[in-house]
Amino acid sequence: MTGVASEPRPMKFVVDCMLGKLAKWLKILGFDTVYHSAADDDQILSLAQKENRAILSRDTQLLARAGELSGRYIESEFWPDQVRQVLAAFDLWDKTAPYTRCLDCNTPLKPLSREKARNLVSPFVLERAKEFSLCPSCDRVFWQGTHFEAMEARLSELLRREGPGKAGSSDQA
Repeated sequence: MTGVASEPRPMKFVVDCMLGKLAKWLKILGFDTVYHSAADDDQILSLAQKENRAILSRDTQLLARAGELSGRYIESEFWPDQVRQVLAAFDLWDKTAPYTRCLDCNTPLKPLSREKARNLVSPFVLERAKEFSLCPSCDRVFWQGTHFEAMEARLSELLRREGPGKAGSSDQA
């Protein structure tokens, strides 16, 4: 092998059924995150091994069965603290890429021109939104809607490197 350093592989996760909000927010932050609300332990272990994913779980028995696979016990029941724990545990604070993954199917989003968005969104949305993204897998269109400022505030709060519980106690979103 030459002296050229290889690019580190992006972090990929598989999240168990107890951590749906964590999975959603990891996708919002741009991390490749698989979550199926009905996946059993064998399916999670198989996916983690096959796709080199870290397992995130509150199930100690699942993590004990994981053996050499990468995994992390999620301590808090409060989802913002869960997100912060994952960012800290895997040193991902500076690796976030918000709004770059489809929240439905986890596929990286592609930019969508205003002209191409014209036939995919309502005239109201087309008039008000500045940028659009398209999921090439499920054809879902994304834009900065009325909820965007609230999302930005929540992300700013989440990405503060403070300890658990420092950002408030709301379980919304």
